[in-house]
Amino acid sequence: MTKKVIDINCDVGEGIGNEKDLFPMISSCNIACGGHAGSKETIMQCLELAKKYGVKVGAHPSYPDIENFGRVSMSISSDELIKSIQTQMELFESVREEINITLHHIKPHGALYNDIAKDEHLAETFLTAIAPYKHTALLYVPFYSVIQKLATKNGFKVLVEAFADRNYNDDLSLVSRKEKNALVTTGKEVLSHILRMYNDKVVNTINGNYVTIEADTYCIHGDTPAALQILVYLSNELPHHNL
Repeated sequence: MTKKVIDINCDVGEGIGNEKDLFPMISSCNIACGGHAGSKETIMQCLELAKKYGVKVGAHPSYPDIENFGRVSMSISSDELIKSIQTQMELFESVREEINITLHHIKPHGALYNDIAKDEHLAETFLTAIAPYKHTALLYVPFYSVIQKLATKNGFKVLVEAFADRNYNDDLSLVSRKEKNALVTTGKEVLSHILRMYNDKVVNTINGNYVTIEADTYCIHGDTPAALQILVYLSNELPHHNL
């Protein structure tokens, strides 16, 4: 039987400081680039770790909202958002070129990620902002989202992402972090979540329903309290499932 390799990505460079432990157990990373968190120094640290461990590198731009960690929707003009995203990417690229490592993908963060999944105008604005990377980087997007459809239509190459450490609603939106059951908190539960999505192409929603979902990459948030324990568990258990 051919061994399959599942892509586990992780949001990093967000001030938690656990990257040295996480990088040996992930295959791609999304590095905060100043919108919600991150600085030249943290970007550099993450890129150096990515180079050391052979981890695919992604930029993780967001709404310009450090106060709310980019997790609150913003009322912002298209021009302002484009300028902010491009400024974040310029910072990221300046460090990346210094480290001499390839940009693999772009993944929007937090509320921006969720908003462009359903808002066509906002999705178009985001694609305009990242247009210079259209032919050189992949775009991580949620399954069957507005941004996935628009990006594909406009010639962007996408990888569909699912969240291994988050619970889903029936419409495939993520359960709000304000709810006590938003997070999947143990390695065993995360493994079950991943295996169901990978093998059966469904997710068990918070209402107990099985909804179709597909994914090329699975995210573990670096700021999830048990992120390290979850990744250790997955590293040990996924090989037993030929992943």
